[in-house]
Amino acid sequence: MDNSDLKGKLVAVTNQKGGVGKTTTAINIATSLAAINNKVLLIDLDPQGNASTGLGIGLNDRFPGSYEMLGELDDLNEAIKATVVPGLEIISATVDLSAVEIELVDEKDRMHRLHKHAAKLKKKYNYIFIDCPPSLGLLTINALIAADSLLIPLQCEFFALEGLSQLNKTIERIKLNLNEKIYIEGILLTMYDKRNRISEEVKKEVVKYFGKDVFNTIIPRNVKLSEAPSHGLPAILYDLNASGSKAYIKLAREMIRRLKRR
Repeated sequence: MDNSDLKGKLVAVTNQKGGVGKTTTAINIATSLAAINNKVLLIDLDPQGNASTGLGIGLNDRFPGSYEMLGELDDLNEAIKATVVPGLEIISATVDLSAVEIELVDEKDRMHRLHKHAAKLKKKYNYIFIDCPPSLGLLTINALIAADSLLIPLQCEFFALEGLSQLNKTIERIKLNLNEKIYIEGILLTMYDKRNRISEEVKKEVVKYFGKDVFNTIIPRNVKLSEAPSHGLPAILYDLNASGSKAYIKLAREMIRRLKRR
């Protein structure tokens, strides 16, 4: 299923809780869409730089990156780098990003630094994904203001529900004050273990609360998804036949269908 005629869909992959499969989702949904003839950009906005590592970008090859993009970088093309995936490019992250909140504290446009680049980037790509840090600081707010929609990974465990409730309140505040057009692309259940009763209970609660906002696709707990980043590869390139890889390909198809209905 090809949706390469779509231009400029900007999706923030976000959850204020860490360890939910956020970066794994950002890497593999971006890879899946690039594999079906889309031009895709992944913006690594997490100072940990895990998305950059997971796509094989070494520490010495990340400059300039998202830190410079939020600063005074004149030519954004300097920050865009090729990856091991044909059709997928990245703006990498370094630990310098952790200083952005302090460095921009006196800047009036500090929450709109990413937004000012969005229109230019949308002309070049079918899809743009932002891998947000697991917190609601300046970096995440920049992403929420720039984004068209949110993809929210949710680990199938009890405490994840608490974080999701808080995120929902945050989204409403953003819509009210900063970006009225943003909407939930979908909530993605991750690390699902059919042998674990709590996984099924969390699934039922999330569907009950969020209804059609929840993707039908569920990402299983899968060893290959955990191994792939250490090889600098998306799981889909590391092992196409792994259950996790197949799930992300299925997610890409579902996401395209949703967009066409919308």
